Amino acid sequence: MRAVVLHSFGPPENLRYEEVPDLKPGPGEVRIAVRAAGVHLIETAMRAGLPIGPPLPELPSIFGGEVAGVVDAIGPDVDLSWLDAAVVTPRSTSGGYAEWAVAELPALHRIPAALDYSTAVAMIVTGTTTVEVLDIAALTADDLVLVNSAAGGVGRLIVQHARNIGARVIGAAGGPAKVAAVDALGADLAVDYNEPDWTDQVRQAFCDRAVTVVLDGVMGEKGRAAVSLLAEGGRYVTYGNASRESFEPDPEKLGEQGITVIDALSIMLSKPREVRGEESRALAAAADGTMVPAVQTFPLDQAAKAHAALENRATTGKVVLIP
Repeated sequence: MRAVVLHSFGPPENLRYEEVPDLKPGPGEVRIAVRAAGVHLIETAMRAGLPIGPPLPELPSIFGGEVAGVVDAIGPDVDLSWLDAAVVTPRSTSGGYAEWAVAELPALHRIPAALDYSTAVAMIVTGTTTVEVLDIAALTADDLVLVNSAAGGVGRLIVQHARNIGARVIGAAGGPAKVAAVDALGADLAVDYNEPDWTDQVRQAFCDRAVTVVLDGVMGEKGRAAVSLLAEGGRYVTYGNASRESFEPDPEKLGEQGITVIDALSIMLSKPREVRGEESRALAAAADGTMVPAVQTFPLDQAAKAHAALENRATTGKVVLIP
C-alpha cells in the first residue's frame, strides 16, 4: 500500500509518499480502506520535532489518528456485520496518512447516513473537542461571545452553536478570505484580528455592551487583545495555543474585574474522560445540520502541501487527506 512516511524531523518536504507493507487486522481489529484522513496543526509541530505537544514518535512514522472509510477486512473475533461498514475512528493504531489503516473495534463509529467521509473525519476529533469546550463554556442566549480563530475547525463550530442558541457573536479571524467565511456563518460581526484597530471595531459595533465570553484557541497577543474586550464578570475560555506565543493574563487585574480564566483543555485532560458519548454527539450534530464543518482536502500524496498550508495559516476549516 502507499502511505506518507516521516523518516526524519524537519520541514514539510520530509513527509515522503512511498510504498509500505500491507496491513492485516489483529484480534479485535478491523482494516479500513481509507477515504478521508484528518490532519492536525499539532502534527505539523511533531513533524518538525518540536516537543510542545504529545511525545514525539519513533521514526519512521506514519502520522494521523482520524480516519473514515470502509471496513474491508476484520480480525479474529470481530463480527461479520462490520465488513463493508462505513466507519470513522479518532484512533487509527497504524497511522491515517495511508491507503489503509487499522483500528480497534471499540474506537469505531458507524457513519450516519447523512454524512460523507470527509465531514465525519472532520467531526470525530475537532467536533468532539468543540462539544466538550462548549459544555465547559456554558454559553447562554444572553451572552455576547467573541471567538478567536473563528474560521478554524473548532472556531467555526463554536460560532454556529452560539448563533443556534441565540447569543450574539463576534468572529475574529486573519485575512479577508477568513473574515468573509466567518461572516457567511452568520456572525453579528466578523473582524480581521491582523488589523491593529480590530478591538476598536468591536467596541464601536457594540458600544452598548461589552463581551461576556471569549473563546480563544490562539492566545498570544491576539488573546491579550481579546481579554481587553471582556466585561466585568466575564469568562475567558482557552482551548489551544495556535500562536505558540506565551500569554498569561494578569491574575490581579482580572481579579479586580471579576474575570474568570478557564483552561478548557486542562479541565478535559484532568478528569476521567469517556469521550464516546461526545463523539456520537458531534457526529449527530453534523448529521442534523446543527454544526457543519468546513473541509479543505488535499490528495494523500500532497500531505507536505497540507502541512505547509496549515503552518502558514492558509487553510479554512479542517484539513483532510484523500487517498
